Amino acid sequence: METLCGLFDKKRQYYYIKVKRIYTDQQREKLMLAYVDYYRLMAPRIGGVKLHVLLEADLGRDVVRGRDSFLDFLTRNGRMLPKKKPRHTTDSNHVYFKYPNLTVGLVAEYPNHVWYADITYIWIEDDVLYLHLITDGYSHAVLGWCLSETLEAENTARALGMAIQTAGGGNLCGTIHHSDRGVQYACQKYTSILMEHHIRISMTECYNPTDNAIAERMNGILKDEWLYHQAMFHDYAEAMREIAAMIDFYNNVRPHMSIGNKKPMDVYNGEVPGKNLWKKDK
Repeated sequence: METLCGLFDKKRQYYYIKVKRIYTDQQREKLMLAYVDYYRLMAPRIGGVKLHVLLEADLGRDVVRGRDSFLDFLTRNGRMLPKKKPRHTTDSNHVYFKYPNLTVGLVAEYPNHVWYADITYIWIEDDVLYLHLITDGYSHAVLGWCLSETLEAENTARALGMAIQTAGGGNLCGTIHHSDRGVQYACQKYTSILMEHHIRISMTECYNPTDNAIAERMNGILKDEWLYHQAMFHDYAEAMREIAAMIDFYNNVRPHMSIGNKKPMDVYNGEVPGKNLWKKDK
């Protein structure tokens, strides 16, 4: 090959670059489509920017190329997502103490600095389930969750117990737990667990969703990227299995834009988050 290239006054590398370019021009879109369809099977509403990050890591920049070129590729092949449609959930009419909001103007600066808790509906055939979530404000990782058939506080407490276990248990005096004023979060069963671990209690002071924006965003991701775009679960067992897979994918595979397209659990476990270069995913 070196001799043949020398006859044309070309280096051997020129031949391999040319072959690679021919392969890329003919095959790369088919290859990228296969990867896009795989990730969309795993997460039906994962956005174009996040897909670009994943495919660039899997296939390399020479195949995937630039971000804008990749988004054009998704558009040409009918893989861009349609516009989202929003939706809505709390009972704060109770006798328990309502704690002040400690998160006004506060930005989480390290793992376990602020935890955001919320409950959202999960519809199944002929019934509804409740997903209790606790999300770390710094890494956006889901630290604790529980899927239940009732809104009883013991289920909310299970999600809290999982989060405490993920954080290593013991004294968590540097942590703030923020939630709405729902009875599940204000009752003695729940607040006593927080106090036992020296976790400070914070609650929203009005009904504005932005007061618990990170929790609302987590709910939105699960619903917009998964639940709204697949068949309704048949029963609790199927919902439990699928939601466990969704949360695992979200924590350990899906790039999160607000932490510079890092993966939430990587950032929670010590990786430095990148800069948020793009304000909005596509």
